[in-house]
Amino acid sequence: MTGEEAGEELESFAAEVGADGPVAVVGGRTQWDIGGHCPEETRLVRSPAGVRGFDPADMTIRVGAGTTVEELDAALAEAGQRANLPVLAGATVGGVLAVGRDDLHALGRGRLRDALLEAVYVADDGRLVTAGGPTVKNVSGFDLCRLLVGSLGTLGLLGEVILRTWPRPAAQQWLAGPCDPTELRRSLYWPSSILWDGQMTWVHLEGHESDVESEAELARSLGCEPTGGPPPLPAHRMPTGALEAEGFPGSFLVQIGTGVAYVSEPCPDPDPDTTVVALHQRLKAAFDPRGRLNPGRDPLAAG
Repeated sequence: MTGEEAGEELESFAAEVGADGPVAVVGGRTQWDIGGHCPEETRLVRSPAGVRGFDPADMTIRVGAGTTVEELDAALAEAGQRANLPVLAGATVGGVLAVGRDDLHALGRGRLRDALLEAVYVADDGRLVTAGGPTVKNVSGFDLCRLLVGSLGTLGLLGEVILRTWPRPAAQQWLAGPCDPTELRRSLYWPSSILWDGQMTWVHLEGHESDVESEAELARSLGCEPTGGPPPLPAHRMPTGALEAEGFPGSFLVQIGTGVAYVSEPCPDPDPDTTVVALHQRLKAAFDPRGRLNPGRDPLAAG
């Protein structure tokens, strides 16, 4: 797709969003219920899709926000690269960024928000706005892109993004055993994930083959053995601090080093700090004073 064609698609998307009435972007609906429900009268639109530009040497890729994460991953795999987005079947790039949830490898790979370099979004008045820049070292002033990640589309509707990419690891391995997750994290150089259910610990290693084997040998000395993968994730998320405070009686899985736990039974999230609530209200008032973008959604209720 040429730059002119991509620009025309974005202009068409902005025109469809328009400047009036409640409107929401729909993607793969894989996380559609997170953060609340849109009223029935809300118009649903779809973001442009497809890879717009990819130069492996630049380690950045430009895609329409309606592109599925699977399509993105397949395009990057051909060049031996990956993006720091969870590969959820049917999910779109824009949807994953709007929800803003890190995957199981956030400990080693970093946060999802770090993958977004530039975003073209439709503002509440129907204008196309570009935030960020196409290079990795583009920080100047306020980083609006990070604000959009996890906003559930309540500040702007994503149309196109530029993502940072990383080399795909040459080797990777899961191990598990009844070892202390804190000691495991302290002993290993750079595990990409450590999970703990109160008795068993799972660890994921990735990188060069020699490095992975060396780290795996160390993990085995602490009581871990190779395993086929991580355990099934419980259905609900909550902050690790809330899990500790509640003394949760059901099954759980703590994602070490990220502040996230998965639990078998839903629990109410702790009330957010009043300062945080006030900040969210100020942002919403500044970006979408009429409340027309993804109405009914609340990032503070996303868990």
